[in-house]
Amino acid sequence: MRTVLVLMDTLKRDMLSCYNEKTFVKTPNIQDFSDEATTFDQHWIGSAPCMPARRDVLCGRLNFLERSWGPIEPFDITLPQLLKQNGCFSHITTDHCHYFRLGGEDYVQQFNTWDYHRGQEGDPWISRIDDPENMPKDYYGRVRTQYQWNRTQWPNEEDYPSPKTFTSACEWLENNKGKDNFFLMVEAFDPHEPFDVPQKYMDMYEDTQLDREYFEIPDYQRVNVPDDAVDYIQKRYAALMTMTDYWFGTLIKKLKELDMYEDTLVIMTTDHGYFLGEREYFGKNYMHLYNELAHLPFIVKFPEGKRAGDRINSITQNIDIMPTVLEYNNIPVPDCVRGKSFKPIADYQDNGKEYALFGYHGMAMNITDGKYTYFRAPNADNWPCYEYTCIPTTIRKYLGSGYEDKIEMGRYFKRTQYPLYRIPTYKPSIIDNIENGLKEVKETKLFNIEEDYAQLNNCAGTEIEETYKQLLIRALDENEAPSEQKERLSL
Repeated sequence: MRTVLVLMDTLKRDMLSCYNEKTFVKTPNIQDFSDEATTFDQHWIGSAPCMPARRDVLCGRLNFLERSWGPIEPFDITLPQLLKQNGCFSHITTDHCHYFRLGGEDYVQQFNTWDYHRGQEGDPWISRIDDPENMPKDYYGRVRTQYQWNRTQWPNEEDYPSPKTFTSACEWLENNKGKDNFFLMVEAFDPHEPFDVPQKYMDMYEDTQLDREYFEIPDYQRVNVPDDAVDYIQKRYAALMTMTDYWFGTLIKKLKELDMYEDTLVIMTTDHGYFLGEREYFGKNYMHLYNELAHLPFIVKFPEGKRAGDRINSITQNIDIMPTVLEYNNIPVPDCVRGKSFKPIADYQDNGKEYALFGYHGMAMNITDGKYTYFRAPNADNWPCYEYTCIPTTIRKYLGSGYEDKIEMGRYFKRTQYPLYRIPTYKPSIIDNIENGLKEVKETKLFNIEEDYAQLNNCAGTEIEETYKQLLIRALDENEAPSEQKERLSL
């Protein structure tokens, strides 16, 4: 069995023509793929943001209920590990720099082999003491000195990290032509910021002039730039989507050239969306998980062209990828997995998934059944709240620093005998650099997304809320959330 999983970071669903025919963004290759594959209309985020989402993919269960951004744990049973044990070769090619920073340990090491293409975001790659000459003096948002050095290394489009990732995947397929037992994960960091593209892609979008030298990285905060700068950053993002779409197209073309497309399971998705001025927000992490962040693209080409061209309304999440790939490879799904295989959908059967539970660790708890989305705010103290881990790293730092005497240790999970650190969370780690970081999620909200997809009319406090409160309690139990989560959420 062959599987190719393509993960593009920060891919906005509402800017893809296969989900929004009114979009101004040009993504013809994803559109063509959607036309000959199966497009899922109810695919939802799980754990957010980047590394929590990847642990969801590899482990088939929700990371955010137990901990924030962090590594693969020593007790985790992962998809590549099980494939390897059962004779299926796995490879990942990526330019996602978070795998190689503090808090991103042990992911690529799950695969038989891995390939990394350097330079994205703040990747500490090009080593110079002085500032580079290309530092802008006049700009909106943020500028990364390290990235300005890194970008000097790609004079041509094919030298950019994400194009190199797709090219590497094509070369891997060429080198393994005709092989029939592999899992290939192709993970492009684009279209994540910085929204850096060759000028030819900017030229595809009119009226892209800016009254500054630079605007490629928005601040993660309420919109703080003029309207023309918001328009500009949306077009920079669009240009990067178009470039990423082009290179995605080269991968699909290669699969077809090698006669490895028709009977391969090909999955294309993302980890989360992004705000580009909608609701007066830039970025992610600090606000409720509105549809702009939580409702994701998910396109699957089933083997032998099953369900080609169909649209599916069944609920899915990225935790469902692991059990699906295992089922296609005739490997038993471990008891610890909480995702549900969507393989039955290829044969016109139901996948049995009734809801999607999603969130950031220590913030609002969110659930949808495809009809309503419910954002349950924490209590005023956001307490009790803990992180559970064997390896207390998180994004670029260590958990519990400054209150080491409050950390406990014990055997807290039924699924492992590993002793775990239980670390108090006084401020969720993903927003611990934001003053009053919980202010945007302090209100519980409920939206009827069938009638109010824009999520403007809050139904919390009406009779229907009790239904979703009970669904949330059920979901927390079924997903083995630490018991104190209910107290934190006043449940």
